[in-house]
Amino acid sequence: MEAVGVLCLAVVALARIMFWVWDYSERMKRQVQAGLLGNGSRTLLVIAHPDDEAMFFAPTLLGLARLKHRVFLLCFSAGNYYNQGEIRKKELLQSCGVLGIPAASITIIDNRDFPDDPGVQWDTASVASVLLQHIEVNDINLVVTFDAGGISGHSNHVALHTATRTLHSKGRLPAGCRVLTLQSVSMLRKYISLLDLPFSLLHTGDILFVLTSKEAAQAKRAMSCHRSQLLWFRRLYVLFSRYMRINSLHFL
Repeated sequence: MEAVGVLCLAVVALARIMFWVWDYSERMKRQVQAGLLGNGSRTLLVIAHPDDEAMFFAPTLLGLARLKHRVFLLCFSAGNYYNQGEIRKKELLQSCGVLGIPAASITIIDNRDFPDDPGVQWDTASVASVLLQHIEVNDINLVVTFDAGGISGHSNHVALHTATRTLHSKGRLPAGCRVLTLQSVSMLRKYISLLDLPFSLLHTGDILFVLTSKEAAQAKRAMSCHRSQLLWFRRLYVLFSRYMRINSLHFL
């Protein structure tokens, strides 16, 4: 038992050291990130369901806030799989309030074309059409969404990536509009929280956001707004998922 205790302390100490190393390098790289992403950009976060913004993208949203981005959010469903759509819409607005996105910048699509259902494949052309219209109307120059793995593999997440990639590859996005996708990682890395930081530093994408302790508490407050979704396994997710602390992103 003593050996286990020593090992746990060593792991915690290593995580703290890595965080201090990251904190120093983050201060050095902040100007570089500002150059890559642009200060004051108009950014659109594209998600499939209410709670995606807090469960997966909180580090990105809070990182973009540091860079003074104006963030818009487009949610392609009300999350009505268990007939909780109206409740989940309100929870999304509350969560976004915690993360700094005003209600006027949030659009929630609630129609039969995009059901919250992992067994339904959303039509790529329909998703792309709605997305492109939203980009053009709001003069967006940076789009953030899921990668091909969809983080959890959910078909609705993957559909957003497919539509966004289609717009990008066919040159249909407005001039100067870039796309960032959130990197999916292995199941092991997904649930080791801040202990994933060494792997993220070694295998980082184009952009890396890591939350401070204060920001991590803010992300947890945002997730706590989704009361209808806080079943026991999601409470464990909040405690252990690296996506509550770390986001690695790639440009298309």
